[in-house]
Amino acid sequence: MRNLTLPLLFLILLLSSPAVLAEKSRTNKNFVIPLPININQASADTLDLALDGIGAKKAQAIVDYRELHGPFASVEDLANVKGIGAGTLERNLGRITVD
Repeated sequence: MRNLTLPLLFLILLLSSPAVLAEKSRTNKNFVIPLPININQASADTLDLALDGIGAKKAQAIVDYRELHGPFASVEDLANVKGIGAGTLERNLGRITVD
């Protein structure tokens, strides 16, 4: 029994560390983000978490495109961002706005 105490304590401490908890919350998408998301104002992190088929790189590409070309005039303009096709746009139409 004593041989198990130290490894068990170590495991508990490891799993309760902030870095592990932050990583778990990042992969576990059980959170609330009000929809629709304004793609002219949202951060890359918000876009990454809220949109279907949009990961960190595509989310950053959206922000970079917006900063380079100005605000999106329509939701459909999101397809101008490299790596975002018609399917991704269609899956997210109800989730995004430009208002």
